[in-house]
Amino acid sequence: MRITNIETYPVWGGYRNFLFVVVDTDEGIYGVGEAGITGRELAVIGGIEHFKPLLIGMDPFRIEHIWQMLFRGGFFPAQRILTSAIGAIDMALYDIKGKALGVPVYELLGGLAREKVVCYPHNRGHQMAIEPLVASCLETKEEGWKFVRFGLPQTGDILEPRPAVLASIAQLHAVREAVGDEIEICFDVHTRLDLPDALWLCQEAEAVRPFFMEDPLRSENSDSFKTLRTRTTVPLAAGEQFSSKWEFRQLIEEEWIDYARIDLCIAGGITEARKIAGWCETHYIKLAVHNPLGPISSAACLQLNLASPLVGVQEQPRKTGTVLTDVVPVQPVWEDGYLLATTAPGLGVEFEREAAKAHPMQMTELPHQRRLDGSVTNW
Repeated sequence: MRITNIETYPVWGGYRNFLFVVVDTDEGIYGVGEAGITGRELAVIGGIEHFKPLLIGMDPFRIEHIWQMLFRGGFFPAQRILTSAIGAIDMALYDIKGKALGVPVYELLGGLAREKVVCYPHNRGHQMAIEPLVASCLETKEEGWKFVRFGLPQTGDILEPRPAVLASIAQLHAVREAVGDEIEICFDVHTRLDLPDALWLCQEAEAVRPFFMEDPLRSENSDSFKTLRTRTTVPLAAGEQFSSKWEFRQLIEEEWIDYARIDLCIAGGITEARKIAGWCETHYIKLAVHNPLGPISSAACLQLNLASPLVGVQEQPRKTGTVLTDVVPVQPVWEDGYLLATTAPGLGVEFEREAAKAHPMQMTELPHQRRLDGSVTNW
């Protein structure tokens, strides 16, 4: 079997873009993957175009070899844009191998370690009001989810730390009282706070017993977690912006996080995620894969989690089978807050190319936020 073509499908999903990648072979078996870095799809497509002539004619079963060639072959080590391109190709290669062998991808990773994976949705959040957030969390509970998730609020495009933290504290307490102790709470700071404000929020959140506080600090300097970790007891989750095992190294080795937010669509796909996951296991750090994307990402994350011994939760913004059902007509099954193991070969999905072409990408920009004094802050 040989790779014959690679095609990119940037798709508008009605509210955001998704970037899918299809790898074809001379035996008629195709694989599909999904890339991250929302808002910079053209850059990722450019990376894939550079990779394309290298891959044509190669054996798609040589997944590790191809990963090493793409990551290391351009002299400059690959980072976010290129590891997103690598990640999509890597998923597609696993999809091909699973289909060719007639087994789900999790069988290639050692087989089932669990039969289903618990997920958390995205609730209405990032706004200052309490009532709509509580209503959203109660609706989520009624639907059968075992988790709720919301994040640091702001006013329009203004995020001022003190009001945001005060509002967050009130929201955390209100949601806990509304949903009860049996529902887990994930709170996403989204890298928007500096250390003093992040520490204040984490310490105040301890009484609410959150499942974790996500990305409490910016990701550029992992060493900042050293101070935060020793001064709060809430579980910490981080890593969604990292593009390789080397970026995770310090957080794992120093045990500054409790949950690793690996993004398969940014951090080099299944091949690299497996290595990070194995490293996490040696430090009893559980997986909480970052999956704000589309149905291919959901399927790949599910396959990894089904075969991993230490899994906390999978991010799943919405129930599967509700977005791009014409483009991906077969998606993982959601039931009572879990994604269920599939028996279908490969990633367990189907991809309709003509339907993808019917939803062409739209040029959009992610939100930009600022402080009251006009300075730039993280979105």
